[in-house]
Amino acid sequence: MKIVDLLNASEKTRFSFELLPPLKGNDINTIYMTIDPLLEFNPAYINITYHQEEIIYKKHSSGLLEKKTVRKRPGTVAISAAIKYRFKDVLVVPHIICGGFTKEETENALIDLEFLGINNILVVRGDPEKSQKVFTPEPDGHKHSVDLLKQIISMNQGKYLDEELLNSTPTDFSVGVAGYPEKHCEAPNMNTDLFFLKQKINAGAEFIVTQMFFDNKKYFDFVAKCREIGINVPIIPGIKPLSVRSQISALPFTFHIDVPEDLVKEVIKCKDNEAVRQVGVEWTIAQSKELIKSGAPAVHYFTMGKPDNIQKIAKEVF
Repeated sequence: MKIVDLLNASEKTRFSFELLPPLKGNDINTIYMTIDPLLEFNPAYINITYHQEEIIYKKHSSGLLEKKTVRKRPGTVAISAAIKYRFKDVLVVPHIICGGFTKEETENALIDLEFLGINNILVVRGDPEKSQKVFTPEPDGHKHSVDLLKQIISMNQGKYLDEELLNSTPTDFSVGVAGYPEKHCEAPNMNTDLFFLKQKINAGAEFIVTQMFFDNKKYFDFVAKCREIGINVPIIPGIKPLSVRSQISALPFTFHIDVPEDLVKEVIKCKDNEAVRQVGVEWTIAQSKELIKSGAPAVHYFTMGKPDNIQKIAKEVF
């Protein structure tokens, strides 16, 4: 089933969440331990992030540095398959990213997902490597997510990279893209960011999942601006509860978002991170209730692999 069909067929706001793949060396049970407590809220889908390889430098006793490429977290294909066949009633939505992939590697990953019957995906460019100031694609890779999106839509039309293929079977992917209520950090202004988002919708994207935000007005304004320029697909708000004091500075730095003054004041009052976590839960409950009242198609939670606070929130609002 396609996410858009599920959302359009539902008269109520659905619950969904995002998973972070476990660090290499951990087994699939770390994923199941996150999912199991949240199943009672009937999630519409589970989103699986993807993380490209990283460059690290290992210092030897001689003083020389050795450059190494490492993958700290496994890819999403195997994790998505494991979730799909353990939790049969939940849609799985893996990330497909530009960073770290050639066009051929992207095609092969998509073929694997198609064979597995995983037909909903979220396309994102991905962040630059930690050693890079700006995003640099692989040779023969995609620089922009819209180009990756176009490759997927071409496969849906039966067009693969090898133009000599005969009787190729069209894939059947429903593709979502990311939206930024406070604009993407590399966009010069919001109107430019919305222009490029509209290009992705025109290219075939069927739904939008937003970056996290802590002020619902940012989301409401974003949706209104999208509708004004003819973006009429479901726009799913993505939110994350604060859990530690350091996030009031770390999240704005990392994700280029604002944390409301009222929320910051409450966090500063907290004696420890346990109290911060409770403030985060209460703030997100209020956010969620307002989003549901406004008719959001779903509320999507970024779990970071820790379900306990999301479970508390969902108990109050779903």
